[in-house]
Amino acid sequence: MYNYSLIFQGTAFTSKSAKEINIVKDHLFCVDDSGMIANVVSPEDPRYRSILQEYEDKSNFYRLKEGQYLFPGFVDLHIHAPQWAQAGTALDLPLNDWLHTYTFPLEAKFEETSFAKKVYEDLVHTLLKNGTTTGLYFATVHREASYLLAKICAEKGQRGLVGKVVADDPEQNPDYYRDPDATTALEETEQFIVDVKELAKTTKQGVYPVVTPRFIPSCTDEALKGLGKLAAKYDTHIQSHCSESDWEHGFVKERFHKTDTAALNDFGLLQDKSVMAHSVFLEDNDVELFAETGTAIGHCPLSNAYFANAVMPLRHFHSRGVDIGLGTDISAGATPSLYDNAKQAIVSSRMLEDGVDNSKSPEVRGVDDSRITIKEAFYFATAGGGKSLSLPIGLLEKGYAWDVQIIDTKAKGNSLPIFDEKEDLDDVFQKIMYLVKPENIKEVWVQGEKVVGD
Repeated sequence: MYNYSLIFQGTAFTSKSAKEINIVKDHLFCVDDSGMIANVVSPEDPRYRSILQEYEDKSNFYRLKEGQYLFPGFVDLHIHAPQWAQAGTALDLPLNDWLHTYTFPLEAKFEETSFAKKVYEDLVHTLLKNGTTTGLYFATVHREASYLLAKICAEKGQRGLVGKVVADDPEQNPDYYRDPDATTALEETEQFIVDVKELAKTTKQGVYPVVTPRFIPSCTDEALKGLGKLAAKYDTHIQSHCSESDWEHGFVKERFHKTDTAALNDFGLLQDKSVMAHSVFLEDNDVELFAETGTAIGHCPLSNAYFANAVMPLRHFHSRGVDIGLGTDISAGATPSLYDNAKQAIVSSRMLEDGVDNSKSPEVRGVDDSRITIKEAFYFATAGGGKSLSLPIGLLEKGYAWDVQIIDTKAKGNSLPIFDEKEDLDDVFQKIMYLVKPENIKEVWVQGEKVVGD
C-alpha cells in the first residue's frame, strides 16, 4: 500500500542542468499531502505497475492525454504589481520621466485598497493563467495594500514573495508618493513582515515578506541601513534594483563613490536570499561580490530593451557563479508571460554576441560567447528562479514542490504544429517554448493544489 495524495502519469520536461533538459517519459509523479513530490517512478521501476493498479481508478489519479505534457511552474523574479494597471503604456519615455510622469502617480493610488484589490486580483489571476506559480513582487509604499497583495496570493494559491516598497528620500521621490521618513518606513516594514509571517502559517504554498528598498536613489542611508538590519532580524528575502541603467549606475557612484553593488553590500542587503533586478552594468568586482554573497539576478530582458541602455551579459555572469532567473518586470516589460521573456532572453543574447552596429566589422561588432539556447532560457525561467530564491521549486524531481503547468499542444485556438505522432520530444519541447499561449496551459498546480483549470 502507498500513501500518496496525488498521482500523475505522463511525460515531463525539466532541467537536467543549466544547458540540458531531462525528458521524463511516461513516468508516475507521486505527490504527498504537503504538495511535495515524494517519488518519480519510471516505467522500468518494479513499483510502477503496483502503483498504477492501486491508484488508476481513483479520483486522485491523473493520466495526461495525447499531446499533453508537464512543465514546471514558472518563477517570475521581478514584478511591479501596481504597474499592471499601466502595462503597455509610455514605454517610449526615458526611465526617470516614465517614473515621475506615469508610475509614481499610479502607485500613489494604491493607498485606496479597493483599487488595489481590483488590480492585484486580476494580476495574480493573469500570471497563474500564464504558468507563473511563484512571483516576487514589489508592491507600493502602502503597508495595507501591500499586505492585501500577499493575502490575494494566499487565497488564489500562488506562491507570493511580497515587498512593501521603501522610498523615503524627499529629494528623489515626490511628496505625494513616498514614506514620510526613514523611521516610519522601517516601522511600517517591520509590521508588514510580522503580518505576512503570520499569514504564512495558514498558507500551504507559502507567502513571504520581502525587504524592498525601491533602489538606492529612492532611499536615505538611514533607511537602507535599517532595512539591512530588519532582513537579518527576521531572516527575510531582499529585493531591489541594481545597476539598471546608465543613470542609476552613475547616480550611485556619484553619491557613494562606489558601485551600487558595493553600497548595497555595505548596508547588509546582499545575501543568499537577495534578488537584484536588472544588474546590467555590474563590474568585475560586483560579479564576484554577487557570487560570494549568494545574491541572485532577476534578469528582465524585455524591460531591459526599453530602459536599461544595454544588454546584460547573462551567460558571462552565470558562468562566474551568479544565480540568475527571469522576470517580466511588469510594466516596464509589457507582457505577463515568462514564455515571452525566455524568447527575448535568447534574442538579446544573440544580439549581444553578434553586435548591432553594422558599420563595424563582424570580428569587433559583438561580445563573443554570449548567446544562450532555448534550453538555457527554460532553466532560468524554472530551476534558476527557484535556486535564486533558495526554495525547492522549479524542478520536477523528488523533494520539490508540485508546481506544474499541464501543456496541451492540441488546444483549440492554438494547436501547435506537431503533425507526426512520433515527433522527437526534444523538438516538441522547443515548439512548446516558442509557441505556447495561455490557451495551451490547460491546468496549473501549485504545491499540489489546482489553481487554474476545470
